Amino acid sequence: MSLNAKNRSASRRKSAPASPDPAAAVRFIRRHTRLQPVLAMVLGSSFREVEAVCDVDAEIPFNRVPGLPATGVEGHAGRLLVGRVGPTPVLMLSGRCHFYEGHTLADVTFPVRVAAALGVETLLLTNAAGGINPRFRPGDFMILRDHINLMGVNPLCGCGGPLPRFVDLSEAYDPELQRRLRTAARQAGARGHAGVYLAVSGPSYETPAEIRAFARLGADAVGMSTVPETIVARQCGLRVAGLSCITNLAAGRGNTAISHEEVLEAGRRAARQAGELIRHFAATFPSG
Repeated sequence: MSLNAKNRSASRRKSAPASPDPAAAVRFIRRHTRLQPVLAMVLGSSFREVEAVCDVDAEIPFNRVPGLPATGVEGHAGRLLVGRVGPTPVLMLSGRCHFYEGHTLADVTFPVRVAAALGVETLLLTNAAGGINPRFRPGDFMILRDHINLMGVNPLCGCGGPLPRFVDLSEAYDPELQRRLRTAARQAGARGHAGVYLAVSGPSYETPAEIRAFARLGADAVGMSTVPETIVARQCGLRVAGLSCITNLAAGRGNTAISHEEVLEAGRRAARQAGELIRHFAATFPSG
């Protein structure tokens, strides 16, 4: 390699943007609240109204927290809340950014790293999903027991540092937390199913042929999030629970075209039960 080529290569390395520091975000959050959350939750599409069950101690827009990316998708509020659900201190991330928006998976999963650095040990990930399983109806909830990653990328690629790179996902979704979610669904009067979530990159919805293939792979519902966050959460040693609101039947399963407006409307109809379900789930954690 010539001297000029070496200089250009060194220049590129120097100009590469530094990864955001979770510790900086934690210091900023701690300036706004003294609460120590024991449970973190990401409120995806269909779960925004869950904010109503939180007694808020601090509310911060994503774009004010160092390193936290803003979201630009309708149905994702883009704010961080620290407060209590019942007696349980919680960290709520109301909304998320998505891979399909052009964010890197490091951006998408940064809030999970912040939660871990804040001392949270348990993470609840929620999302809106299309129902593949013929037993599922819009308004039902699915408790994730496993996932299939068809996003075409893994958030641990290129990830260095002290945390393990080769993360075991044999029990990506904690069995005990699944049990608690099933109990909470019954207490909320919600139809809850256990199932496998399949993640695609989006943003286009799937074709009927793809949905038929996903069903053969063992998927019960399909969406465009959650899996990267789960992988990073397990890398950080967090216990993970996953909950989908089935907002529509997947392509070829129903008689109408799928739209984002339909997803949001179904989420609004399920809002009360979603709030009650999560309130009962949070009650299973110690108060702080």
